Amino acid sequence: MTAQHLVSLRDVRLHYPVGGTIAALRGKTTVVKAVDGISFDLTQGESVGLLGESGCGKTSTGRLLLRLDAPTGGKITFDGSDITMLRGADLRRFRTRAQLIFQNPFDALNPRFTIRSSLNEPLENAAIPRAEREDRIVAALELVRLPEPAQFLDRYPHQLSGGQLQRVVMARALILEPAFVVADEPVSMLDVSVRAGVLNVFREVRARMGLTAIYISHDLALVRYVCERTIVMYLGRIVEDGPTEDIVRDPLHPYTKALVTAVPVPHPDQSHEPLPIGRGAPDPRNPPSGCTFRDRCPRAHSRCAAEAPGPTRVGSRIVHCHLYDPPA
Repeated sequence: MTAQHLVSLRDVRLHYPVGGTIAALRGKTTVVKAVDGISFDLTQGESVGLLGESGCGKTSTGRLLLRLDAPTGGKITFDGSDITMLRGADLRRFRTRAQLIFQNPFDALNPRFTIRSSLNEPLENAAIPRAEREDRIVAALELVRLPEPAQFLDRYPHQLSGGQLQRVVMARALILEPAFVVADEPVSMLDVSVRAGVLNVFREVRARMGLTAIYISHDLALVRYVCERTIVMYLGRIVEDGPTEDIVRDPLHPYTKALVTAVPVPHPDQSHEPLPIGRGAPDPRNPPSGCTFRDRCPRAHSRCAAEAPGPTRVGSRIVHCHLYDPPA
């Protein structure tokens, strides 16, 4: 780890036993590997997209980064300190520096709380002096460009639009001035007409505060708009990691190529054929041996079934694929 790395993950895993008590007593419990041995670093001030289909492990990774879930194995380091085993007051202090921007603003706020109360809660939990709280609440709403913020303080969530609510949710995540945020598909519940405004605010605030950010999405176009770097995941593993523009213009891993070619082309005279990747994703309780993508991959060969590919550097990127990893 270098001094520039705010967050580092090394061989991090998050496994869930499934099957219930009876299955466990019979020795038939299976394990879902939501995150299965991932490693990467986040540089201070960097914006990184986590991209992949539903069930690929991107939200589970975000929860691990915030220590909302404890990892099954591996190590997570934040600002030089191991957060893997944090408990109690130490965990609460960490969470003042690492915050979540929720996906659904309609569920993220208590409907019985006014906007003032919702924004006051993190300040109260962090023991911010009462005399400072009102100014910090107004400043947070101004930061996310909510016009005339004073008029919203005594309103309830149902009295705001979706775009306004998402800005309030963003303000609540930023009110303690964190160093790191995880944004979990923060515009997926909003109308297309208001998404651009919220994304612009996200970009502006991140640049102004020097935030390190993880942006979780299945939408390549949104990731391209807000992230300099992209990590592509499939069934709990990383398959490609590199500069977003490089990945969009010249994807290397067959799965990444399928994601890129699946993006609609907004021009009637320009089209491309989607890459054939076979059937849908396999049952996560019983993934394929070796490379978990091999049963959908048009370029799979015998080695793919025998061993999982390790990380291979190809130019500016890290790719987990035997096509770029010649046998020893």
